[in-house]
Amino acid sequence: MSSKTIYLIRHGETDYNRRGVVQGSGIDAELNALGHAQANAFYEAYQHLNFDKIYTSKLIRTVQSVRGFLDRGLPHEAYEGLNEISWGIREGRTPTSMDNDYYRELVTSWQGGKIDLQAEGGESPVDVKNRQLPVIDLILSRPEERTILVAMHGRAMRVLLATLFEKPLHQMDDYLHTNLGLYLLHYDYPTKRFSLEKENDTTHLVNIVV
Repeated sequence: MSSKTIYLIRHGETDYNRRGVVQGSGIDAELNALGHAQANAFYEAYQHLNFDKIYTSKLIRTVQSVRGFLDRGLPHEAYEGLNEISWGIREGRTPTSMDNDYYRELVTSWQGGKIDLQAEGGESPVDVKNRQLPVIDLILSRPEERTILVAMHGRAMRVLLATLFEKPLHQMDDYLHTNLGLYLLHYDYPTKRFSLEKENDTTHLVNIVV
């Protein structure tokens, strides 16, 4: 078993996403009608795959995004290490113009290299990476799980992908994400390297009707 295939998805849409409200790890929002339709569309497109393991964050929106596979009894593990970044004291409220300016300046600071700068009352990209690393190590320590599905969150995915591809965290915004978008990765055990087959693929969502 020299390789592992990883299907990595962002969760489906929530009402917070639709309203432009920052969720982060402190808001355990459920999927809305479109989010459930996105999850169903992903399941319909990939139901032929018998994943050896499904990994999610501890937040309900990621679990609901893979519900079709879980209902088949496929093995599942959830880890806080895969949770979204904590955006701190501004999570869960409709952003004001001052909030929007704050987030813009925060992300700009990260892009400028200040990746240890925490959101007020929350986390930095370095904090997120540090809690992801044990989960990454766990997943890679299981070569018998040849094909897996991982469901997580937008900013956390950016941190994860930058880490897996050994890029500096200030370049994490190079990795785009969409609700229920798919990254398809392969890990080669002999070289300990990842390769990317699909990037934020949404072709499975084109025929959604809500």
